Amino acid sequence: MMIRFSKMQGAGNDFVVIDAIGQAIDVEQVDWRQVADRHFGVGADQVLVVERPQDPGNDFRYRIFNADGAEVEQCGNGARCFVRFVHEQGLSAKRKIAVETLAGLIEPELLDDGMVMVNMGRPDFNTRDLGFVDWQQARARGHADIDDGIEHIQLASPAPEYLPSLELDLMSMGNPHAVLFLDAPPNDDMLEHLGPFICTHPIFPKQVNVGFAYLA
Repeated sequence: MMIRFSKMQGAGNDFVVIDAIGQAIDVEQVDWRQVADRHFGVGADQVLVVERPQDPGNDFRYRIFNADGAEVEQCGNGARCFVRFVHEQGLSAKRKIAVETLAGLIEPELLDDGMVMVNMGRPDFNTRDLGFVDWQQARARGHADIDDGIEHIQLASPAPEYLPSLELDLMSMGNPHAVLFLDAPPNDDMLEHLGPFICTHPIFPKQVNVGFAYLA
């Protein structure tokens, strides 16, 4: 199968972006993991697919596949690339478009200066109802509590030379996020040790997006 694609990046996240409207693609039959492979494929953090909307009142359907081939709910950096792509490919001339995602409808807008604005909505801190945490594992392997409406999980650190424990704040932006607040900016070595450990931890059955934050 020959597939035409574009390569784009947003804030360093790189994407393979595919128009599935102008070319016939059986999205369910494509091995997206192979496409995203950096050694044997095109290479990307995610693959973004532009489809016709399921609701004719909307403009597009936006599908997102991680590098492991799994379809996920949302990606803000990808949404910005999505908007630039549909305009540059002549798929829409509308500045503000209605886009369907697994997480719901978003309405990103192309601004006059070429920047893209995406309202991702309010974060949802009630993660117990969202199903992205295995709370039985959380209780067995760490410590979970709720403070000021925000759910926290504490895990033993795989790299105690950086942090003795990992205190994570949980939230959803249409997809699951775990945020680790630090006293100083993380270095690359810390990111490489802690990021994958948190992302693939057993308490997150479908994995989780990991963010590192600090107050400057």
